[in-house]
Amino acid sequence: MQTTRPRGRPRTFDRQAALEAAMELFWRHGYEGTSIADLTTAMGFTPPTLYAAFGSKEDLYREVIQFFLLRSERRRMDAALEQPSAYAMLRSYLYAAAESFTDPHTPAGCMVATAALQCASENQPIAQEVARIRQHMVLGFVERLNEAKTSGELPATIDALALANFYTAIVQGMSVQAIDGARTNDLLAVADLALSAWPGTKDEG
Repeated sequence: MQTTRPRGRPRTFDRQAALEAAMELFWRHGYEGTSIADLTTAMGFTPPTLYAAFGSKEDLYREVIQFFLLRSERRRMDAALEQPSAYAMLRSYLYAAAESFTDPHTPAGCMVATAALQCASENQPIAQEVARIRQHMVLGFVERLNEAKTSGELPATIDALALANFYTAIVQGMSVQAIDGARTNDLLAVADLALSAWPGTKDEG
């Protein structure tokens, strides 16, 4: 873990613009693949200013992840959970992921779905935190799937956790394929095939 190195108050700056610049690098190159020199160049900071404003590279990454979640992932998740049926929820989320992962205005894939999967031992706290975020998303799906079992949209015998893990694995795989160059239509085809495995009623709401 990197040591926090405060260096006095930075000059006034646009924090959102700084986070967007850092997010672009972390999203494209990963935590370990992004250096302090990369960050200071992209953000227009000196190293002392970066440390004064954000504490450390690790602290900056944590803030960037939260920034990303509020701007992208949580909006997609919230929009899906507002759908009137469990199948519509899943369809909304998979289709939105296919569009988002291949958006030409952002790096390919998902910053959370495939972020920090493997790290050096000193960076394990980052990997563990991102894993907790992914697990929290899984539990959000589990809750909705259990509601679907109660309402009769899903058979009572369905293992909601296993089903949530299955579709989460699909999303993570879509993220990897997007990074490898898959197009939106390629990922929509994956989503449609995954939806065909839905074991309950297919009410699109």
